[in-house]
Amino acid sequence: MNMAMSQTRSRAGLAEGLRISIARLSRRLRAQTTSGLSVGQHAALAALDRHHSMSPRELADHEKMQPPSMTRVIAALEEQELLVRTPHPTDGRQVLLDVTDKGRELLREQRRRKQAWLSQRLEELTAEERAILRQAAPILEKLSRA
Repeated sequence: MNMAMSQTRSRAGLAEGLRISIARLSRRLRAQTTSGLSVGQHAALAALDRHHSMSPRELADHEKMQPPSMTRVIAALEEQELLVRTPHPTDGRQVLLDVTDKGRELLREQRRRKQAWLSQRLEELTAEERAILRQAAPILEKLSRA
């Protein structure tokens, strides 16, 4: 086998292994939430919390959702009093969405649960394994932004 083919297989194997491991870890972290929110609802609420006020259209674009789907997500979050609509300051035809205190508290609790679960899993690793993950974390962050 030539060097180029070996590198391709190696990269493909690495990509497959990372994909599976990251997906599994993501599912395990999601399982730590008890909010009853769907993945889309939680993502939308977290996006609003990070970016503050957004219009429904901006939120749909940010989350790569079709506007009708985002309308359902917003309605569900609004019904649970996790977000609120406020008039747009310069465009009377639009509204802005903001996370309520109840929504912020729910997100804080979910983050706390996930952090505690992951911290416990990290404690189960060796010091060398944790050092490797410390080095890998910025690389994984770089991949997530690509």
